[in-house]
Amino acid sequence: MDQMSPDNINGVILAVSSSIFIGSSFIIKKKGLKKAGASGVRAGEGGYGYLKEPWWWAGMITMIVGEVANFAAYAFAPAILVTPLGALSIIFSAVLAHFILQEKLHMFGVLGCVLCVVGSTTIVLHAPHEKTIESVKQIWQLAIEPGFLVYSALILIAVLVLIFYYEPRYGKTHMIVYVGICSLMGSLTVMSVKAVAIAIKLTFSGRNQFKDFNTWIFILVVAFCCLLQINYLNKALDTFNTAVISPVYYVMFTTFTIIASMIMFKNWASQSGLKIATELCGFVTILSGTFLLHKTKDMGNVSVSGSGRGSVSMPRVPPVFTNSGSGRGSSSDPPDLTAKIPPCT
Repeated sequence: MDQMSPDNINGVILAVSSSIFIGSSFIIKKKGLKKAGASGVRAGEGGYGYLKEPWWWAGMITMIVGEVANFAAYAFAPAILVTPLGALSIIFSAVLAHFILQEKLHMFGVLGCVLCVVGSTTIVLHAPHEKTIESVKQIWQLAIEPGFLVYSALILIAVLVLIFYYEPRYGKTHMIVYVGICSLMGSLTVMSVKAVAIAIKLTFSGRNQFKDFNTWIFILVVAFCCLLQINYLNKALDTFNTAVISPVYYVMFTTFTIIASMIMFKNWASQSGLKIATELCGFVTILSGTFLLHKTKDMGNVSVSGSGRGSVSMPRVPPVFTNSGSGRGSSSDPPDLTAKIPPCT
């Protein structure tokens, strides 16, 4: 194992800080969405009442701070190192949901958190060194290579199909629609964010990159993609369970981002087969952790029935990628607010 470069160390510190803020923001935003849904049209139904909620704005500010730290991390370290560390935000989100939203974390959920940490550590210790980038124009040349252009075209086609065909029909019942839109666009966002972050870094070092029109193209792509992601992420958060959204979004987003990074920056070219295999093992370990967090999200909510001595009733477990509309008003659901708005991040 090679010694970590100073840039990679700075990237790791920024990425971990980002995870703390972003993981917390899910819970704070959830409180705002619940309050807004109690007095108006829910975000999942197309409402925007959450914009008047201080809790939602507090969550947005917390998320922005986290995203700024994440943004800065991409200026120092490769995406294949920074993005998987987002698993740590799942841990913070799951733990806070356990204590604040009463979305109980089972012992296997704790094991899932441990697996996420182990997998993240493995990737950090074997991450590739970033190629030296001298200008944004150099990144632009990577972005217009045939391989990445084909990838970008496929992503945009998939997103348009999800938005105009699947979202009106299955958006409220199949989580994969909202999360898919956010994850697919997220991979393009990260590539553009990295370009803008490097532009800022180079500008501060005395090489102004904002004279190059390519920098402004990347900025426009970041702005458009972020607005699109925020809109559909809010719909997902308001419709589905917190413990489901965070890990599934992380898995899909990270997978597509790593693929995009490999195609555009060719991080794998400078690594041996052993290191690539080790990184893949670390990533699979993280996926296993998020899977455990997802599958055991309701196992902590065990209640004792009053009709029989010692009898135990297990909670109703919803489908993995769907949200059954009939379950919202069932007798097993908590009354009032919780019955009206399903738990989400």
